[in-house]
Amino acid sequence: MRKYTDVGTDIELVKQQNANSGMSYNEAKEYLARTTGGQGTAKFSTTNIEEIKRQIRGKDRE
Repeated sequence: MRKYTDVGTDIELVKQQNANSGMSYNEAKEYLARTTGGQGTAKFSTTNIEEIKRQIRGKDRE
């Protein structure tokens, strides 16, 4: 028996279409990072570069 939302959307059909739609946003980010060696992917990063630099400098002084 097929399941439908209150407005009549076929839930199983939507799941099937989603599975066949290609990469998700996060999968695409991961693919770009792996295949480009991370070059040009800074706009996708949430890493605080200045914080990383401070951490590295702190380790150099130890």
